[in-house]
Amino acid sequence: MIYLDNAATSWPKPPEVIRAMADFLERCGGNPGRSGHRLSIEAGRAVYEARDAVAELFHVADPLRVIFTLNATHALNIAMCGLLRPGDRVITTGIEHNSVMRPLRALEREGVQLTVVPCRPDTTLDTAELARAAAPGTRLVVATHASNVTGALLPLLQISRIAHAAGALLLVDAAQTAGCVPLDVPALGVDLLAFSGHKSLLGPAGTGGLILGPDVDTGALQPLVRGGTGSRSEVQEQPEDLPDKFESGTPNGPGLAGLGAGVRYVLQRGVERIRGEEVAVTESLVHGLARIHGVTVHGPGDARERVGVVSFTVADMSVSEIGLRLDDEFGILSRVGLHCAPSAHRTLGTFPEGTVRFAPGLFTTRADIEAALRAVERIAQR
Repeated sequence: MIYLDNAATSWPKPPEVIRAMADFLERCGGNPGRSGHRLSIEAGRAVYEARDAVAELFHVADPLRVIFTLNATHALNIAMCGLLRPGDRVITTGIEHNSVMRPLRALEREGVQLTVVPCRPDTTLDTAELARAAAPGTRLVVATHASNVTGALLPLLQISRIAHAAGALLLVDAAQTAGCVPLDVPALGVDLLAFSGHKSLLGPAGTGGLILGPDVDTGALQPLVRGGTGSRSEVQEQPEDLPDKFESGTPNGPGLAGLGAGVRYVLQRGVERIRGEEVAVTESLVHGLARIHGVTVHGPGDARERVGVVSFTVADMSVSEIGLRLDDEFGILSRVGLHCAPSAHRTLGTFPEGTVRFAPGLFTTRADIEAALRAVERIAQR
């Protein structure tokens, strides 16, 4: 079996991640921050160590501004629904995932003014178009760091400068880049960063987070969920302390222990090294697919302008048939369809059929890529 669906979730996980989760359940087991006994204290320590590792990875000075969530979608909803009010103006791009577009469309129905800046046909962003749309008084700019359909990277530094010139905050969806692309939150001018724990950070499902930059007024950001936090139990109002304000309820202790181990694995290996390996594998995949007769590769041609996410179609063949044959005949696991990002597929011109998506990961080998290319060539030749 060859797993090429790492854009959905990474697999396999490093052994360290599995050991950390088992160790939490065997050795800790308490409810972090809810009690004063030793198991609760050990559980709280494991969660804080994960928070500290994430802060180190993203160059965040204060680990308490790392808010843990269920996933990137949860984090994006905290940011958008917590900041935007009727009459506010928000700008996003034409290639966003539904985790951005669905909350924004719901907010639009409540009176938020939404502007969608179209992208080029290869899903790259024309920042001049964004600058023209970013009128003074804009409250928020929301942009994916990399398309989950084509892997196209958006220029965060330029986007942040445009957003800040308009007086807006920048919210970045880093679901596809956290852990495989260097991300210095303060240096890039990112105000809010939503990340997924179970993709390139190598943690388990059910983990993710939201980074709150130093310029974000947390008093103006309303929590999505309110409830018990283990702190300020004498009052019935939600505490303002971080991260408690945004982390009601018992956290996913085993999952966060696994996430912490995954992040430390990434830090030890080095994000720059991981990125270099990803570019090399992606380049082989893009160029190899492009050489197959009848195959169209979508997105930027330069692997340096994309992450390890490669979508393609084959002339006169349905993507569903291709995906089924890849799995049944060759043991190659991919994802087909619209990838929860219809906006990106409309930009590409692949809506409503979608594409076949290959997404190599940290443990994908050159032999895996060569086998995948041979399989696609066989299928394209029928």
